[in-house]
Amino acid sequence: MSGADGSGRYALIAALFLRLLALIYLAAFVSTGLQIIGLAGDQGILPVGETIARLRAEYGWAGFWRHPSIFWLSASNDALFAVALAGCVFSVALLLYVLPRLSLIALFGLYLSLFHAGQLFMNFQWDYMLLESGFIALFLANGSRPAVWLFRWLLFRISFLSGVSKLISQDPTWANLTALNYFFETQPLPHWGGWYAHQLPDWLLRFATGSALCIEILVPFLMFMPRKIRFFGAWLTILMQLLIIATSNHNYANFLVLALCLFLFDDRAVGQVVPAAV
Repeated sequence: MSGADGSGRYALIAALFLRLLALIYLAAFVSTGLQIIGLAGDQGILPVGETIARLRAEYGWAGFWRHPSIFWLSASNDALFAVALAGCVFSVALLLYVLPRLSLIALFGLYLSLFHAGQLFMNFQWDYMLLESGFIALFLANGSRPAVWLFRWLLFRISFLSGVSKLISQDPTWANLTALNYFFETQPLPHWGGWYAHQLPDWLLRFATGSALCIEILVPFLMFMPRKIRFFGAWLTILMQLLIIATSNHNYANFLVLALCLFLFDDRAVGQVVPAAV
């Protein structure tokens, strides 16, 4: 049940999450827009026009369901740029809470189009995370309980599967807790924070490796526990995401996880630090 003090209510959580989602969408559209013509344009590495022509020849318009995107109407460079630009416009509209439902529908459709246009260049965890988050957000009006639980389930899967995949990868460095002894100097998108983390003593890196596995594999189960236990799981997850951001680069994935952590709280908890008029 929802308490009069805001415990069990999620309208403020929903409003705050949609603003954060708008910023993540904006970053995604700006980043993709700067690259999409070179990746999928007429003279790109994998021209989306050729892909759609091949699907149309083999399946007709039924091929749309294999590769749904606006680019079935036009796959020109101008169309690619226009979709990315429209995504930026609707991101700002959602941030300002102008026609939020229309903005959410448009953002999902536009990013899905770019996702399919980018093909293997958009085949990253953060792209799937954003698409699933954007789809669930369509049903988030006023903090809908089913949507809140779907977001918690999404957060659980992201965290739990991240941990499990490390253990089943057959990489011995995770089993013997030495993974972080090598990670910071071999990660694909390093930044300066990783250099400092690599200088930490061996015992601390081993402790951090074990802690990461515990937080990713065990803590997600706290997300479905009573309020205070759930909050504890949320703060552990937030701490880990902040440490990841400080030492490595995974595009906007960690920022999206931080935004999803909002759904482990409620309006009463967040209302103490965020104005209700957000």
